[in-house]
Amino acid sequence: MSTDPTPLPPTATPGARIALVTGASRGLGAGLAEQLALRGWHVVAVARTVGGLEDLDDRVKAAGLPGGGGLTLAPMDITTEDAMRHLCRSIHDRWSGLGFWAHCAIHATALSPAPSLDMKDLDRSVAVNLRAAAFLVTMVEPLLRAGRGTAMFFDDPAPGSRYAAAYGISKAGQIAMARSWQAETRRLGPRVVIETPAPMPTALRARFHPGEDRAPLADPRAEAARLLDLAGI
Repeated sequence: MSTDPTPLPPTATPGARIALVTGASRGLGAGLAEQLALRGWHVVAVARTVGGLEDLDDRVKAAGLPGGGGLTLAPMDITTEDAMRHLCRSIHDRWSGLGFWAHCAIHATALSPAPSLDMKDLDRSVAVNLRAAAFLVTMVEPLLRAGRGTAMFFDDPAPGSRYAAAYGISKAGQIAMARSWQAETRRLGPRVVIETPAPMPTALRARFHPGEDRAPLADPRAEAARLLDLAGI
């Protein structure tokens, strides 16, 4: 596992080709980290699942890397504010800024009717999906300003679905926050992009659609490439 970021090429602008992907061990987050690395970005890949990060690293290395591309694996919990503060400080000290941040980390509890919602499940959903995302915005925005970068969030039509109250409450709050940030930074930056990915065969979707035929669903890596193209990354 790589823990020491490879240096930027001598001609690179600090922050311009450095990306942060939170929630990078599986699904869309892993697809984005892989696609970014293959496009020549150096990606700081954050997730709790060490095995998933190692699998990502293996895929990127097997594919071969353009000049400057690569991964730094950062196995940590985004709800640990001291760890996130240290990570962002390290990015600043090493590279001065970020060119891109994709926030994919998400928590979904077991499905239950709204009147049966477990408060511990709600607390965890809010901690991961809303509070951690809000804290990261405060930490990452200066890095994006320094790197003239872009932040990307992902909307989801699931909030409001049956039996998904904890997820829906916290995810809707996250997107409301992202839309406020987007409106506030429209003139001076950093750029904030909010996209709605196509349905993918992820573990998150499987919670909401058990037994679904997954064959027609979009491949996360292909969807990651499409979303990056849409954002001009």
